[in-house]
Amino acid sequence: MLHHNLAWRTSLAAAALLLAGPGHAQYIDGAAPPLPVAPLGAEGPADALARNVRILAQSPRDYKALVGAGLAALATGDAEAAVGFFGRAADVWPTAPAPKAGMGAALAAMGEAAQALPEFDKAQRAGAAVESFAADRGLARDLLGQQALAQADYRLGLNGPDAAEARRRLALSLAISGDRAGAQTALAPLLLRPDTATSRTRAFVLALGGDPDGADRALDAAMPGLSSRLDPFFRRLSTLSPAQKAAAVHLGIFPGDGSATQVAGVTPPPAAPSYRLEIQPVTGDRLAGIDALLRQPSQAASASRPPAPPPATVAVAAPPPTQPTPRPFAIRRVWVQLASGTDEAALGAQFSRIVARKPELFTGIRPFVSQVDGKTKLLIGPFHNSDDSATFIEDLADARIDGFTWTSPEGQPVRKLDTP
Repeated sequence: MLHHNLAWRTSLAAAALLLAGPGHAQYIDGAAPPLPVAPLGAEGPADALARNVRILAQSPRDYKALVGAGLAALATGDAEAAVGFFGRAADVWPTAPAPKAGMGAALAAMGEAAQALPEFDKAQRAGAAVESFAADRGLARDLLGQQALAQADYRLGLNGPDAAEARRRLALSLAISGDRAGAQTALAPLLLRPDTATSRTRAFVLALGGDPDGADRALDAAMPGLSSRLDPFFRRLSTLSPAQKAAAVHLGIFPGDGSATQVAGVTPPPAAPSYRLEIQPVTGDRLAGIDALLRQPSQAASASRPPAPPPATVAVAAPPPTQPTPRPFAIRRVWVQLASGTDEAALGAQFSRIVARKPELFTGIRPFVSQVDGKTKLLIGPFHNSDDSATFIEDLADARIDGFTWTSPEGQPVRKLDTP
């Protein structure tokens, strides 16, 4: 998904908004007395997710655990699961800013930039300081090709919870908009004590500015030998549109040969069709996913016959030549099944009726379908594990909505369903 460890960075930003009340309190209106937010510290995102899911198994409406699970899901690269957690947190405490900011961060990480921006507006109206989510809102604006607005947000983010990440994103955005000198100036303070993320950002800045040789040298200085594999990526980066550049460096969505698809809300012209590469790193290392793509024997073969991706690392899908189609989930995932039937067209209307029974429970949740034994399953998810899905099923039961856990086998296509 993400530039350098975007999921964990967005979760840190959202964590700054979490007003932690007493253990298992449920907030419907009004605010509990805010307490200082402890840093996530040495606990890894997978451990944080497991811990919060265990809490939710006992107390499904624990606000703090819901937000914590959302942050951790973002950190593991599962932005769709994060959307579900943040939506449920908003149901518990509708006036709290953290779920709204988290929802915006998760939608931006999914490439749903236009849908992310209203969530940040809601967070601000709920009392969130703009600096706390500005770097994530800047990402959404970058993906929409709104580089000037994105850069203004990143500058606000320099006073936020992760100034270094805001500075890296500012440098990338300036390079995207053609201001190479400004990008290098923005990044300069971090180069005094460079880390891997900063060194890679510098390589991207050079490549975005049309200097792939400089990008190779910068990357080799930090990680010797890696540039030989990333050189094709660097050499094509400067040829993309601003929105495509943002999608490439932040989300790992990179145009190539294949059928046209939508890139960060901007459809490439027919003369430059593309396929979508979605990076979902467990380690947060987006470049490792790009490197894996470039090391494949044939990109053309990748476009015509998608390889089986390594778990939660890279998924490549090529739709039919006539029109784009949603990327199916080909790996084993946990879902909640709401209904099934032989008429797929009717499932969209059925989902709308289900949502109408308790709309706040489905905030940010989209329906999926999968065909099994001649019937089409109506699904929501994917969830991190069966414990997580069981927690959501309990919430459904409170609203008198039936649902049960279904795990899609390896290779079973699951795709988004268009709703009326």
